[in-house]
Amino acid sequence: MDTVIVYIAKYAFVVSFIVAACVWLRLPSRKKTELLSWGALGGALAYILVKVAGALFYDTRPFVVDHTAPLFAHPADNGFPSDHTALTMFLALIVLRYSRRWGIALIVLSLLIGASRVAAGIHTPLDIIAAVAIAAFAALATRPAAVWLNDRLRPPTGAGAEPPADAGSEPPAGAGS
Repeated sequence: MDTVIVYIAKYAFVVSFIVAACVWLRLPSRKKTELLSWGALGGALAYILVKVAGALFYDTRPFVVDHTAPLFAHPADNGFPSDHTALTMFLALIVLRYSRRWGIALIVLSLLIGASRVAAGIHTPLDIIAAVAIAAFAALATRPAAVWLNDRLRPPTGAGAEPPADAGSEPPAGAGS
């Protein structure tokens, strides 16, 4: 069982990237740009928030406090918040917008990664909860900016698309006097 916990805790985050990439590949072109914009903006915000949270709060890793050996080698540094959980939960939440099935699967995987890191003695439940909160905040806070950026990078086209803001502001050539 320890081997399963170690593999999930250390390596399962790669599955999140693979699934997110597969979802991205199946999206229409405009949605691909939107997902990439959201991933870049939200990922940057999540990274900054993880670093700020870690600077503001120090949570000694459980294996240090308990004087036990973790299931895998890890530095005895600040465990707050869990980088792995923040990353995988952020990916899960943005994928959820484009594929409910895969988004839910990635949320479950992210929670499993967090639980495995607790079981391995690397993180406390508080580290995991904080990471989930940071990921959710980053996803929600950057969604409007990602949509706005996507609209600027790839204006809507086709039926039902809104005309550009300046459409109709100039009369057609030859009209007028």
